[in-house]
Amino acid sequence: MDLNENVLIGFAVALGSGLLIGIDRERRKAREPNRELAGVRTFTLAALAGALAQALAQPWLVFMGALLVLLLSAISYWRERSQDPGVTTEIALFVTYLLGVAAIPYPALSAGIAVIVAGLLVARNSLHRFSIELLSANELRDALVLAGAALVVLPLVPNLSIAWLAGANPRRIWSLVVLMMALQSAGYIALRIGGARLGYSLSGLASGFISSTATIASMGVKARQQPELLNACVSGALFSSVATIPQIFLVAATIHPASLATLAPALLAGWLCSLIVAGISVLAHRKTDGVPAASGHAFSLLYALGFALLLTIVTGAVSVANSYFGHTAVGIGATLAGFADAHSAATSVLSLGASGQLSPAQILWAVLLGFSSNVISKLIAAAFSGGWAFAVRVGAGSVAVLAAVWLTYWFMPL
Repeated sequence: MDLNENVLIGFAVALGSGLLIGIDRERRKAREPNRELAGVRTFTLAALAGALAQALAQPWLVFMGALLVLLLSAISYWRERSQDPGVTTEIALFVTYLLGVAAIPYPALSAGIAVIVAGLLVARNSLHRFSIELLSANELRDALVLAGAALVVLPLVPNLSIAWLAGANPRRIWSLVVLMMALQSAGYIALRIGGARLGYSLSGLASGFISSTATIASMGVKARQQPELLNACVSGALFSSVATIPQIFLVAATIHPASLATLAPALLAGWLCSLIVAGISVLAHRKTDGVPAASGHAFSLLYALGFALLLTIVTGAVSVANSYFGHTAVGIGATLAGFADAHSAATSVLSLGASGQLSPAQILWAVLLGFSSNVISKLIAAAFSGGWAFAVRVGAGSVAVLAAVWLTYWFMPL
């Protein structure tokens, strides 16, 4: 065995890993006297034994050490007489031995995994509470659906333009489905963390990642039914619009990253203005109590799929119009699509830009037209759902945002 610097570092990592994990098990053994398998000394010795076996370069010795640890763990489990004979300590002891083995050739990896293992052991109560009390069945199902959509389905979707889909790329479309579900989940988590304390403003922001127009309509109905909540509902409506522009940025980053430099000045000005307007609104009234915390599903799968279908149809229609009628039709198509959804309008335009059919200036013009028509759609929803008092205040903030966008565009050198 050559005692060079790397070997000494490996032994130091093995020693630290055993101590780190063993201290947690020692503390737990003190709280549960029936569990006598291993404490800080046993874990430290196991890690050092693994490192020594690996440093001697004798594979059979590494194997025999692992077999001995497994045998001791099995005997301990068989002798266990508690009502809840878990195997966490036994598995942790075996992992610690493997960390000692890995510490010689890969000290950095072994040290990092040791910290993760210790963190998992320390967070036992928090993880149990999260899994049993905080995480609902619907939320677990949503997490699995999102993971499946991102990790299973997305890699299998073909990454090519399909003629009968008007040149649409299925991989890009499904990436946006995953993106929409992830954004909805992020908003849901934010609402779960904040709960009722942050009131209608946080609720509006979270719901805005699903549909800002629908959120404004919902807030308008509440304001009409309970006039005393008018200020809170206006804040929620304005905060829902804060989510619109970041979603457009994320769509652009997914479909056509090169367009971000062109889109950024005008859209960033509008987003900052929306933050200021929403912030002024929330500071103008006291916090409203009694707002329910988030519950149910973290995202709407039907909305995400409907969004993908809508953007495919719109992209195809705009592409066909562009082929037959030129770039003027693209602006008209984006404007019409914006009445339904600003993101589908932006997606259609950016898809054409990614395929080289539109210049950066044409992309910006069409995206802003779709954004503008979407603002008009929100104003109509506010007027019909919440009445004029609600619509005027929401409209004033929305018009200010729109003015910031177009004024910035007007002074942009293109």
